[in-house]
Amino acid sequence: MLSSHPLMQHLHLDQALETIPSGLFVVDLDLNILYWNPAAERITGFSAEEAVGRHCSFLEGIPCARRCGLLDPDTPKPVIGVLCSITTKSGERITIMKNVEMLYDDTGEAIGGIESFHDVSRMRHLERNLRNDAFALERRVKERTAELEKSEARFRAMLDNMDDFAYIASCDYRLTFMNKAMMEIFGDRVGEACHTALHERKTPCQDCPMGEVIQKGTFREERSFGRRNRIYEIIHSCLSCDTDSPQKLAVCRDITKRKQATEELAEANRELDAFANSISHDLRNILSPVVTYMDFLRMQYGDVLDGEVHKVLGEVERQSERAIALLDDLLDLAQVGRVEAADQLTSVSGIIDEITREHSFEAHQPDYNIQITSELPSTWVPEAMVYQVFANLIGNAINYAGDSSQPIEIGCRKEQSRLVYFVRDYGPGIAAKDRETVFEIFARGATSAGTRGTGVGLAIVRKVAMRCHGQAWVEGTPGGGATFCLALPYHPVSLHETNMLP
Repeated sequence: MLSSHPLMQHLHLDQALETIPSGLFVVDLDLNILYWNPAAERITGFSAEEAVGRHCSFLEGIPCARRCGLLDPDTPKPVIGVLCSITTKSGERITIMKNVEMLYDDTGEAIGGIESFHDVSRMRHLERNLRNDAFALERRVKERTAELEKSEARFRAMLDNMDDFAYIASCDYRLTFMNKAMMEIFGDRVGEACHTALHERKTPCQDCPMGEVIQKGTFREERSFGRRNRIYEIIHSCLSCDTDSPQKLAVCRDITKRKQATEELAEANRELDAFANSISHDLRNILSPVVTYMDFLRMQYGDVLDGEVHKVLGEVERQSERAIALLDDLLDLAQVGRVEAADQLTSVSGIIDEITREHSFEAHQPDYNIQITSELPSTWVPEAMVYQVFANLIGNAINYAGDSSQPIEIGCRKEQSRLVYFVRDYGPGIAAKDRETVFEIFARGATSAGTRGTGVGLAIVRKVAMRCHGQAWVEGTPGGGATFCLALPYHPVSLHETNMLP
């Protein structure tokens, strides 16, 4: 019913039909078009002059051509939201959505029909694209899901085939996976809290690395657990995905025997050190009086002893002194591994100055020309180790340098992540075939005849280098001689963290 508002009295039907956005036309009972609004003209391309008077079938509507809903008595009226395909003036097929209703006169007699419609071709096209995209996305999701399931199956199979224990725990400390090796010992405890199943605790462990693993990705530790109280080296790793919350994978390797062997080895080393100290002390007590007796015999009876006896006494004294020096060197070699890590950087140049002064005070030594050819950076290696290395290398250079007028050069160069210190002499050098073995204990090169030495000094140098995760080697000096090199890591390293100490 129309409103009684005065404005509605001025509303004309033709104005309303002209302004609605939907196409609209009116037909008589013979389906001839009587009215065609501007929106119908815009949608189809046919003007009112072209459409009015023509049968509506000129639009080639489908399914209208087979069965007209307006005149079909079995089709309930009004017809709402029916899809139909028509042909525009340009020959393009478009899809419209239409509403159809009969028109009646005052007596209720049907006199024609009215149809409104709008173009839904673009919407239908978008719907098809969206549907196709949805199908494609669903297919990709299924394929990706299948790949992930296969990957997870392979991952779990790999964990199951490991001899080491492996388990996965969620952020709320629930076990979501245990491999076969672990189930054989602990039983199937999946679903239980890890602190309960593994450590028989009612609350999470105070030192649980879950938070650090989720934040940093990896955590290593040693821990005892299980009824047999075995010791395990555990590597915790973070497992994360886009949808689920992160989980923690723990791989546990039984190192009980290794720890026992390490402790036994440490104990054996302590016993060996104690034995070496005891033997050194006892042998020193024997050898030192021998040297003293030789001096006494020469002083008291030198006038009555012939030259051959003096020669024998001198040889006994020299061999005794050599035995004492060998004991000292062997003790130094044994104690290299027991040096504590340095709390601060060690001044290499200060160590060199100290060693140089000590050699200058030895009366039997000539004044050797020791030159510092480059800056000697400080090192994180403990002072005792640095002293042992350079005392042996400088002493070795002095013993083998030959002419004291030739310099002994000490310097350092940087190579990537390490410092390479060197001691260079211009003596007889070391044959290429001896450069690999010269660092072995008691090894002495072919040019060592007639020089002092126990064959232990360079072994100490190599052992210090190995303890510091470095390297020691010898090169030939251009023009003749030997250059001993010691490479040490450039950046500070904790000896305990790198297992440098036994």
